[in-house]
Amino acid sequence: MSSSALAGATPAYPPPPAGLVRVLHAWHRVECWIAVLAFTFIAAVLVIDVLGREFYGPLMALMGQKVGATGLFGSQKLAVFALVIGSFCGIGIATATGVHLVPRLGFKWLPAAWSPQVDRLADLVTGLFLLGVTWYGIQFVLASKASGVLAAVINVSAWPIQMAIPAGFASAALRYFVFAMWPAARPVPPEFQE
Repeated sequence: MSSSALAGATPAYPPPPAGLVRVLHAWHRVECWIAVLAFTFIAAVLVIDVLGREFYGPLMALMGQKVGATGLFGSQKLAVFALVIGSFCGIGIATATGVHLVPRLGFKWLPAAWSPQVDRLADLVTGLFLLGVTWYGIQFVLASKASGVLAAVINVSAWPIQMAIPAGFASAALRYFVFAMWPAARPVPPEFQE
């Protein structure tokens, strides 16, 4: 298909404001770094735990030293906390890069000419839905804080870690609102999406 034929297929949207593009880029970078640090932390904590249990403890026992528990205390719980943070950053990352799962049901039900308007409406509805999920996430965190829920094993308040839940959904919701207002800001979907 020629470039002139492609140019007529979708309307040309004005680009989003340059300041907004910079904010979205910085926001995406921060989410990526948080996710990378969270998953790096998981790997480090679990490797240290396994090395302590499987090598350090037995080695000290062979040398006649009683060292007691040699794993890293609370490592599994710490890894779960980091997983919550990294995973909920992933919601915003997937939205920013357009790699989240998209069901193909109903994609051909409406005329192709309506696609730009339907895409904007879908972005708005998705943003509103995610905003509702964010609200419920906030209610969950507030209830957890009010009840004084402590994480098992390490006995720390769970609500600061749980804040990643509404933050992840809010991140995606705000991006969908940006996509609805400035469709040119929407990431190009991958060539093949499962």
